[in-house]
Amino acid sequence: MRKYNVAILGATGAVGTEFLKLIEERNFPFANLKLLASKRSAGKVIPFMGKDYTVEETTDDSFKDVEIALFAGGAASKQFAPAAVKAGAVVIDNSSAFRMDPEVPLVVPEVNPQAIARHKGIIANPNCSTIIMVMALKPLYDISKIKRIVVSTYQAVSGAGKDGMQELDDQMAEIAAGKPVEANVLPVAKLPKHYQIAGNLIPQIDVAQDNLYTKEEMKMVNETKKILEDQDLRVTATTVRVPVSRSHAESVNVEFEGDVSVEKAREVLTAFPGVQVKDNLAEQEYPMPLFTSGKNDVEVGRIRKDYSIDHGLNFWCCGDQIRKGAALNALQIAEYMIQHDMIQ
Repeated sequence: MRKYNVAILGATGAVGTEFLKLIEERNFPFANLKLLASKRSAGKVIPFMGKDYTVEETTDDSFKDVEIALFAGGAASKQFAPAAVKAGAVVIDNSSAFRMDPEVPLVVPEVNPQAIARHKGIIANPNCSTIIMVMALKPLYDISKIKRIVVSTYQAVSGAGKDGMQELDDQMAEIAAGKPVEANVLPVAKLPKHYQIAGNLIPQIDVAQDNLYTKEEMKMVNETKKILEDQDLRVTATTVRVPVSRSHAESVNVEFEGDVSVEKAREVLTAFPGVQVKDNLAEQEYPMPLFTSGKNDVEVGRIRKDYSIDHGLNFWCCGDQIRKGAALNALQIAEYMIQHDMIQ
């Protein structure tokens, strides 16, 4: 099997670390591996698969001979993606920089792999909460067109990266020790106010928009329409940060054009790759972050009729934000391209 030269930009962060775990787990066919990060992290040595790799500072010249560039997200994507493409690499980007660019495919491989062929050097990974939701929506959409979606998310602190995860741990330790609780990261590190997340819920993820939604909420609205290729789809979202380390959960209400029974929904969801149905309320079996953290599949449960409308269903879904919501989805895009001989 042919092997590929791979670069990971943001190799020392939460998503970059997960890329390395998944490359090993999935036996991803790499020949050479280049680990890139900011100047602050340059020089760090990361042991991986029996070899020590030294993290390099990212520059425009970092992508020579690189065929697949996995970008973990952040401001560096906008800065360095054009240089990577110019050097001949395919960029699979986890940031929001290119998601709504009409020239850039926004891809969940199980949902819209056909979009990959339209790339011009950059392929965007959707927002984590969007990925988890569309994994459950796609098999349902295929049996009856969806008219409207109402989603409320319960998002883990992993969505704020390593700093968010560390802050939750620190605050829980401070509470246990009877010490004052410090908050410096959530809801948004760059904003002037910060709130304790331990023992709390914060109904803001990302910055405010002019329409009184947050940027995260509008990502879910716009990205879902793009991925499902349905600009008439009505979507509204409320996104909430919860004191959970990993794995996002979502309460989703769907209105269809035609009737979709609970039994049919379970059937098509069970058959869909990357989805597991865990739906037995009588036996107290349903998706939870505790059991989906570190797992690749999105779990769906609490599937039930919405009796307030003619053709509606409610469901609850849960998935690991760092895996399927980020690193795994990006790596699956690369695997799809390799399987279909799409990398020159």
